[in-house]
Amino acid sequence: MKKKSKGLVMLLTVMLLMSMIAACSGNGGGNTAASSSPADSAAATASPDNAQAGEKTGIDTSKKVELQFYMLGDAPKDLATIQDKINEMALQDLNATVKFNYTSWTDWEQKYKLLLGSGQQVDLIFTAEWTQYQSYAKKGAFQPLDKLLPVAAPKLNEFVPQDMWEAVKIDNQIFTVPATYKEYVTNGFVWREDLRKKYNLPEPKDLKTYEEYLAGIKANEPSMRPIALGADVRGSLVNQIRDIEHKAIGALPYGLGVNYFEPGNIYTYWGSDEQKADLELIKRWQQNGYIPKNVLNINDVIQEQLTSGKAATIFGDNPTRFNDSVIKVQAAHPDWELKYYPFPLTTGIATPVHAIHNGFAIPTSSKNAERALAFYEKMVTDQRYNLLTQYGVEGKNYEVKDGYYQMIGDASSNGFAREGMNGWAWRNPEFMLFDKNYDGVKTIFDELDKIQVPDKFNGFAEDYSTYQAERAALEQVEKQYLFPLQAGLVDNIEEGLKTFMDKAKQAGLEKIQAEYMKQWQAYVTEKNIK
Repeated sequence: MKKKSKGLVMLLTVMLLMSMIAACSGNGGGNTAASSSPADSAAATASPDNAQAGEKTGIDTSKKVELQFYMLGDAPKDLATIQDKINEMALQDLNATVKFNYTSWTDWEQKYKLLLGSGQQVDLIFTAEWTQYQSYAKKGAFQPLDKLLPVAAPKLNEFVPQDMWEAVKIDNQIFTVPATYKEYVTNGFVWREDLRKKYNLPEPKDLKTYEEYLAGIKANEPSMRPIALGADVRGSLVNQIRDIEHKAIGALPYGLGVNYFEPGNIYTYWGSDEQKADLELIKRWQQNGYIPKNVLNINDVIQEQLTSGKAATIFGDNPTRFNDSVIKVQAAHPDWELKYYPFPLTTGIATPVHAIHNGFAIPTSSKNAERALAFYEKMVTDQRYNLLTQYGVEGKNYEVKDGYYQMIGDASSNGFAREGMNGWAWRNPEFMLFDKNYDGVKTIFDELDKIQVPDKFNGFAEDYSTYQAERAALEQVEKQYLFPLQAGLVDNIEEGLKTFMDKAKQAGLEKIQAEYMKQWQAYVTEKNIK
């Protein structure tokens, strides 16, 4: 009996020690204390694909979170279905769900500014040079990602080439994750080729031939808008004129201009003979009926005006978006034909997209930076997430035939067109699906490769902290006095321009321009741009 008692005591002692060791080494059902640094945090769960490789997330996922993801534009009709399917995976992989939010294209700039300035919870937001990524990063709107990337998104960190990480740095820090797909988003004329043939009109290749095409449409299709335009006349009209006519280096703000071939020579465009000539052209188009009288109140998406038959042309769109329009037109109106001519073939300037052009950042308001970056890694590098958010549900929204993407139904019946979430930033060249028409886009890219030149503009980061009040005042002056001029709605251009310039100077234009010019010159000198 004594021997049996001793054996039982020893057995109980061993069992007790084993349970204590297990309790110390386990995570207590996921309720562990936070570690001192993200790199030391234990992952609560691993995603199925990572689990097979024996990897862990590298971050603490014990607490369930909902991520607020913000994209520009309008949401696709089937977004709720896609979101539900993504959340099934994200809950298992990262103990997180995501809410996909969209700004709509109406007054998106003000909404974007409010999202970054109000302090509301935003975990991931689209960035680009045209959303002023550089300026927002410089003034602290986004969290730096340098230390976070190797911990929360090691696959993503390796996936993006080092030179692209370097290209998006502002003040030597990374604030956005760049897209890696090489493309051109240079402007080009888009037009209804079937109508051109029908009425024997010229192919638009410059302003002269484009104006002749507009005249032909107005004469033969009086109920159709010659140009697809909206309230943002600067973005859909003025910038295009400056691009093809003046070889502008980019859409510089505050009425400034730089010619691509003379980057160190920054000049004042507002009030110049150059601007007056552009305004006279626009005024003529307005008088000839090419521009609607209510243009400043039009909120229709420009591409939809073309694909629905409301308009005959787009004055400046990029090759990829042109291809999307082709897909929609072929599905809904197979008897129509669209054609494209790139501005660079006229100007001689073709710049591939800068790394800054498409990206996603984590705003300072986010309390879930690690999880947000880990989720974005999934969007880019996990084929399940990527295909679902780029093309929708296979068999419902699209199918693959002979290696090509094919939309099921047409633009009105299909609830998730190709890249329906406007997911340009998380394109992964390894997973991308192209429709057969995209062969034509690749041909355009091949042509542009022959004349490609480096982007001299998008590395510049404006710091407007010393003129923020003047900048806000100038925005209001532009809306009230400049936009009507740019829409061709002011009878006397000389008087209208003088009134605008007087009001702009009262708002602080000269101070703004002087400081911007100073910063630009410093940038050109530092980067040795010629």
